[in-house]
Amino acid sequence: MSLVLAFGTFDYFHPGHAAYLQQASALGERLVVVIARDINVERIKNRQARQSEAERKLRVINFLNQQKIKGRVVLGFKGNRWQVFKKYQPDVIALGYDQPVDLKRLRQELSFLGLKTKVTRLDAYYPEKYKSSFLK
Repeated sequence: MSLVLAFGTFDYFHPGHAAYLQQASALGERLVVVIARDINVERIKNRQARQSEAERKLRVINFLNQQKIKGRVVLGFKGNRWQVFKKYQPDVIALGYDQPVDLKRLRQELSFLGLKTKVTRLDAYYPEKYKSSFLK
């Protein structure tokens, strides 16, 4: 059974987030959505999330249930963010079109863990309209 990992903050869940998760779910049989922890959002984005990690997780769970997408929603690790790969050993990592990721480092971490995970960047969904930074 192929497992897909998708990541995000999902602050104020919007149609762009929905499109991302629908695309990600189509890449495998099971989807695990990793919600960014509040502490990591602040560290990476230099600002607090507008909604708590619990609220953001619940919104994504509700969306998956409404869409009948097979998967689960989990909170990311507070410390070593690479631990999520060891725990879930994904077949595919689905990146959003604008997610800032050091692909070289990501591939090194996956290789270090002995994983042959495919990393794919998904298409944007009306980025001029549905982007979290525009919807503040």
